[in-house]
This record gives sequence, C-alpha cells and structure tokens, in this order.
Amino acid sequence: MNDASPLPVVIIGGGFSGAMLAARLAERGQASVLIERGDIIGLGVAYSTLNDAHRLNVRAGRMSAVADRPDDFIDWLAAHYTQQADPDGFAPRRLYGLYVRDRLAAVEAAHPGLIRRICGAAIAVDGRSAILSTGERLEGRAVVLATGNPAPRTTPTGEDGRIIANPWTPDALTPIQADDDVLILGAGLTMVDVLLTLSSQGWRGRATAVSRRGLLPRAHSPHHDAPIDLPPEALTGPLSARLATARRLAETHGWRRLMEAYRPITLDLWRAAADAERARFLRHLRPWWDVHRHRLAPEIAAELDRLLVERRLTFGAGRIRSVEASAEAAALHLTTRDGPQTLSAPWLIDCTGPGHDATTAPLTADLIAQGRARLAASGLGLDLDQAGRVLHADGTPDLDLYVLGPPARAAFWETVAVPDIRQRIEALAARLAA
Repeated sequence: MNDASPLPVVIIGGGFSGAMLAARLAERGQASVLIERGDIIGLGVAYSTLNDAHRLNVRAGRMSAVADRPDDFIDWLAAHYTQQADPDGFAPRRLYGLYVRDRLAAVEAAHPGLIRRICGAAIAVDGRSAILSTGERLEGRAVVLATGNPAPRTTPTGEDGRIIANPWTPDALTPIQADDDVLILGAGLTMVDVLLTLSSQGWRGRATAVSRRGLLPRAHSPHHDAPIDLPPEALTGPLSARLATARRLAETHGWRRLMEAYRPITLDLWRAAADAERARFLRHLRPWWDVHRHRLAPEIAAELDRLLVERRLTFGAGRIRSVEASAEAAALHLTTRDGPQTLSAPWLIDCTGPGHDATTAPLTADLIAQGRARLAASGLGLDLDQAGRVLHADGTPDLDLYVLGPPARAAFWETVAVPDIRQRIEALAARLAA
C-alpha cells in the first residue's frame, strides 16, 4: 500500500463495476474495501444467472475486463471453456461471471492484503466513510458508489400476488405454470431473459409484451460490422438534422455499421449536448436508440422469432395508466392509439428495467437531503463532473465521492456495458492512484 495514502478506497457495490475497480486499484498498489450486500462478490444481477440460455449481448472478443488486455476474456475461455472461445460469439453470462470472479481472486492472490471483502449493506455515506446496517463504520480516503442496477418498480392497486415485480429475485418465475399466459410490462432485454427462463422451465403459454412504443430489440449480425465514416452533419447541428442524416446513412450502409460508428464517440456527443438536447433525445429518440444499440445475440433473436411465428408472443404499444391485481389475475390498463384498453392474464411481470431514482434510493436520497449531491437535469441520476465526482447542491465537486457504472449514466450515458465501464474503471483507478 502507498505509505502516503494509508486509508483504502471504500467501494459500495461488489458487482462487475466495484469488483473490477478493486482489482485494478490493487494492481496499482492501492488498497480498497469492497462492500457487497449479497452473498457473492463479482457477479451483480447480470452475471449471477445460472441459465446458459442467457447470453452476453456483446461479442466475447470485446468483453475483456481489463482495458489494456483486450484478449483477456478470450484467453480465459480458451483455458477453461475452449468451445466458447470465439471472439465473434456470445458466451453464456454465467461463464462471464466465473471469469470476473477468477480475475478478482487472481489479483487478490498476486496482491495480498490490498482488497478487503465485506458482505453487508451500506446504509449511509458520512464524509469518507460508509456506514453499514450493523453500525460498523468503514473509513476510507474516498468513497465510490458502484451500486449497479436497482430493481424495477411497479405500483399496483389491490392485491399484488399476481405481479412479479422483480423477475431477478431467486425463483421469482417458478410459480408460473406451464400453460399460464403472462403479461410483460416492458419489451427490452429483460423481457427476453424472462421468456428464455420460462421456456427453459417448460412453459407453453402465451405472452403479451407491452411498452410505450412496442419496439422489439434488434439482433447482432453473425459477424462484426465495420463502422462507417461519419460526415460532420451526423455529428453537429440540430438533432433533427442529425437524425435525418443518420437515417440516410443507415439506408445506404446499414444501421449496424452506423451504430458501430457512433459507439466509440457516444460519450463525447453526450458530454457536448446541452441539457435541452439531452432532454429531447430522451423524450423522443431513446427507445429507438436502445433497441438498435443494445442488441441480441443471433441465436437468442432466433428464439424470439420462433415465439412470434408460433403466435405465443405478441407486442402492444401504449401508455400505462394503472396496474391492478387480485388473487386470481393481473390487469393492465392502457391508453393506446385506438383508445383505452385493458389486458389481463394470470401473471404480470415487470420487465421495465432498472428503477433508477436517486431521490428515493436510501444512499443517494440522504446525500441529496444533505446538499452533498443533487439530481442531474436529465433526471437520470446524480449530477457528476467529468471525473465521475458527485456535485454538491451548489455545483461544486465533492473531492471524496465518486459514482461508477450504471448509476453514473446521467453524466456518461453509455455506462452499462462492459466495454464502456472498463474505460471508466481505468480512468477512475488512475485518478485514485495518483
């Protein structure tokens, strides 16, 4: 440990972001305390699945956890799961979780004493310390919030026994019988995972997925799509003009090549956008961005197509007015283009994705109440500077408090996928080690 910095970095959250930051800090000779409320460190929600039908949504060749070792994951697969070591393939997420845990363990063995694991719940941040639910205080020289994706939110009226509010809780889907129909709130990647889980447990029923616009996630092509060169008019000027240019480019070169061109510069474009531009993007373009940017493995898309062909999966579009539940069924009340509509089924599953709300999450709500943090204008989370430091209510940066991973999306937008998070880890580790 650096003698000039005897205190460790306190990391709240032991999923991919927190665990890999701890590993990178240790490789730089820096100590950390890694706090995880669950039983297993290194997995988080995404990589804790045991179902091999749940695949990575990024090609294995891009999934190294280490910025300066791009083949690290592929090399690990070659050593442990040879048949999966295809850089263009989409490995099971279960294997990626094992890789993350192996990397953390290997770093701990190579740098003994620099990573301290704590299984417990952090309920508050006080100065440069984390306060656990047990009352224990863990002091550091900086605190990093790497709390990952929170559970989705559903607000039902009546009984909620027929509503599965968080499909990621253990055995959440086991009450669904083989022939039960289901309503799914949300039509993104969580919906796809839920359908795969149901199919693997012998489900034969029908599903109706409802989202605001009824869009279906797109698929990756079998091989990597080379990016095109973006002209200036695709990068600057009014959003409407940029969108028109992007549509023309997609028609000429294909939308996948267009998205590959935008991918490396998305952060720069987000940072350069004014609050009003970000608000317009989130209000009008975000659903289309999401379905083209966050794609499915080809084999998973084929399974989705099978359900569509068999008419076991249908999509609806509308604004959710309310959700009701009784002991026998759940009902979804919508406003659609054709007017009010009510859908019902034995089960309703919330697949709307993470319920990010910094004003209600205990850790961040307390920071906001203290004036130590403030909500970003976009409403996506805490307001941060370009280093990922929390901004006080008056806009000054907190020198000791950082946010990493999905909770930092207000400042960095694309901060949910490994290729993006590992760049943030590298920058943050360098800063904390300086």
